Amino acid sequence: LVMAATRNVMRAVRVFEFGGPEVLKLQSDVLVPVPKENQVLIKVHACGVNPVETYIRSGTYARKPALPYTPGSDVAGVIESVGEHVTAFKKGDRVFTLETLSGGYAEYAVAAANRVFPLADKLDFRQGAAIGVPYFTAYRALFQKGCAKAGESVLVHGASGGVGLAACQIARACGLKVLGTAGTEEGMNVILRNGAHQAFNHRDPNYTERIKACTGPGGVDIIIEMLSNVNLDTDLQLLSCAGRVMVVGCRGRIEINPRDTMSKESSIIGVSLFLATEEERHECATAVLDGIEAGWLKPVVGLEYPLEKVAKAHEDIICSNGARGKMVLLL
Repeated sequence: LVMAATRNVMRAVRVFEFGGPEVLKLQSDVLVPVPKENQVLIKVHACGVNPVETYIRSGTYARKPALPYTPGSDVAGVIESVGEHVTAFKKGDRVFTLETLSGGYAEYAVAAANRVFPLADKLDFRQGAAIGVPYFTAYRALFQKGCAKAGESVLVHGASGGVGLAACQIARACGLKVLGTAGTEEGMNVILRNGAHQAFNHRDPNYTERIKACTGPGGVDIIIEMLSNVNLDTDLQLLSCAGRVMVVGCRGRIEINPRDTMSKESSIIGVSLFLATEEERHECATAVLDGIEAGWLKPVVGLEYPLEKVAKAHEDIICSNGARGKMVLLL
């Protein structure tokens, strides 16, 4: 009986108060959640780390979970058990998620069955943990909000991270001219290997002039912006007529001149995967699963951390000098 009881606990990261990375506490006595109807329990092999998880943890984000909570949404692993009415999955299936209900920084996670997808054998669990938020966000930014069309040009600003590389791969597969920026030589090479036609170093003081020389007087049709508090003012100078900036990431305020939008009838559009409707999520999922099957959707895994080093992961995702793929926790 004692042995049976100990099996019902797991290691999981818990947040008891909002604050810096130090509030992430790894506990070894967290109860394993039980899937209810239309839910599944996943034995987690890898979990993606997203910048938004650091904002939520700090308490500065619009959405605040009830304390204590376990962060993490993109997990990849194996179905451990299923709740009532779940017919799409069975114990032993390899899967990845878009979000979890109990938190992904843990050995086991519960997710709604309609937020779980089969993980193709050609992808490993680390890659599986790099699909959910990045690819669904990139697809939403490009097509559902940005109305991208084949033949248009897109500049992915900060293209070497998880969302950026996803945007490069999707845009290239869908017939767009893809330009990307990164902060390091290595990052630029990663971008070029993953769909970008041209890469620019955004640490180069003249990089915007280089982009203008590349796009010509027409400008760029769509900008996928990961750091709008730094780049938005410049972005407006790079746009074409009726061009649009898709705000995917922001870490503070910025001053812009609205006249810059009038001269080109350009748009600044915020993107939040959290606000996607059920139909929109289904559309994203269809595109993503098709991309995996076709072979152009290949998640790039960057830095990897054990669960014990979760605080370091949260520090590095905000302070690192240049991303090279999706950051993941390994269990």
